[in-house]
Amino acid sequence: MATRNKRNILTGGMILITIGTLIILHKTDVWEFSRSWPLLLIAIAAGTLIQRVKDLGGWIIGCVGVVFFLVENVEMEIWKIVNLLLPILLILVGVQIIIKYFKKKTDDTDNP
Repeated sequence: MATRNKRNILTGGMILITIGTLIILHKTDVWEFSRSWPLLLIAIAAGTLIQRVKDLGGWIIGCVGVVFFLVENVEMEIWKIVNLLLPILLILVGVQIIIKYFKKKTDDTDNP
């Protein structure tokens, strides 16, 4: 339970830093908050993935944040991103499955 609380503290701290930075950028007219809010999703994903890289939820939140960030700030059309995102996600899931397979096979041979 203590590890989970540490994860929540890290992610919470990163969210507060991100919100504070975004508010300062908005107040100084450097960057509009309406265009920068996807960075909150990216901060949540980063906090989650720093603690546990294999967390699928963290990867999904991060991908959604990146997609919205690109749509809001680079003026990319969402359909172009989605067309690439699905194949990339399929490749990443396939790589993860293969890594788990070989890791399990290595663990099995280590323990006779």
